[in-house]
Amino acid sequence: MNVLIIGNGGREHAIAAAIAKSPSVEKIYCMKGNAGIAELAECVDVDYMNIDAVCDWVDAHKDVEYTIVAPDDPLAAGLVDALEARGHRAFGPNKRAARIESSKAFAKALMKKYGIPTAAYEIFDDYEKALAYVRGGKFPVVLKADGLALGKGVLICETLADAEAGLKQIMLDKAFGEAGDKVVVEEFLTGKEFTPGEEVSVLAFTDGKTIVPMIASCDHKRAFDGDKGLNTGGMGTFTPCPFYGPAEAEEVMKKIMLPTVVAMNAEGCPFKGVLYFGLMRTPGGMKVVEYNSRFGDPETQVVLPMLKTDLLEIFQAITDGRLADVKIEWEEGACVCVVLASGGYPQHYEKGKPIEIGKLEEGVFVYHAGTKRENGILKTNGGRVLNVCAKGKTVEDAREKVYRNLSNIHFEGMQYRRDIGIKYVKN
Repeated sequence: MNVLIIGNGGREHAIAAAIAKSPSVEKIYCMKGNAGIAELAECVDVDYMNIDAVCDWVDAHKDVEYTIVAPDDPLAAGLVDALEARGHRAFGPNKRAARIESSKAFAKALMKKYGIPTAAYEIFDDYEKALAYVRGGKFPVVLKADGLALGKGVLICETLADAEAGLKQIMLDKAFGEAGDKVVVEEFLTGKEFTPGEEVSVLAFTDGKTIVPMIASCDHKRAFDGDKGLNTGGMGTFTPCPFYGPAEAEEVMKKIMLPTVVAMNAEGCPFKGVLYFGLMRTPGGMKVVEYNSRFGDPETQVVLPMLKTDLLEIFQAITDGRLADVKIEWEEGACVCVVLASGGYPQHYEKGKPIEIGKLEEGVFVYHAGTKRENGILKTNGGRVLNVCAKGKTVEDAREKVYRNLSNIHFEGMQYRRDIGIKYVKN
């Protein structure tokens, strides 16, 4: 089988690496791909947000039997719908189901209607009304741009001044474009021990009937050590999560995962694909922070390396509505990912910096995110550049291995967090 993967980041490199292991795969194409993906796939220079152009390309390449749509934007734009309308098999939720991520207002209303635990909230499309609401509320408070914003449209406001500035940034300055036409003003959830940061990401395979969670992971969203700085698309991850055990998994399945599948079916938009649950462990139990309609990035980079089952087999079972027939198995141990970013990310940064990757220890692997090759030279081509990962028996083993090897990778302005997973490592 020949497969097309849509996307060009670290998540897509991890997916391509997993798909390449499948004995049923002959060739992989990737649209648009990056320098790392190009080592596994033939990269196709077509804008994947041009839905007609993508479908025309698939029409013309009759050897492509399956398309995997990985990023949020083309899912929200209806690429899966368009491909299926032309008779092509595709993986990912359709446009209506992808609203669970592309509209935070839709997601919050869904949870409210079906009793799925989440933070208290209000939704505003009027700046003055939103301003009046926050002026009468408690702090900290969370502001979320309604639409897609590359993982950056969430502002945690410690004070009224922060909230006023945040509302202006989202609704008036349009820092996140049309995503800020509406804003969700949300209660700030505290952890079970009344400390922030007890968040966990749980991805799940679902065909709209059966839902199978993957191993849990922990993301680090803030740019700098100690969870300081702006929100980013994610600066590093690790698995397993130390505070997500069998009791939490059972609670989430019963109160969140299954009710979400039921809710989406009841709303006439069954979800088929990978459903991401961003969760917080609170004094009132597990609650939903956010949904994503696809694999998380960089959670995928630590989850898929631990998958023992053929990923393409799982995808096709989801497409065919027979996920219940597949036994999904995982490796024991841990995996840690550290994101190497361009200087200045997530704000202004420069591209085109030469990258040197020296000899790395066995068990250390690199997924490319924002990279390209010019005249044979590997260069930076984005804010998040490389995802350096390692497996180990424990999170401590894996993180020590990752950080030990970072001195063998160089590009001008390279920045990264030095504390990925550290607070969960036993002293």
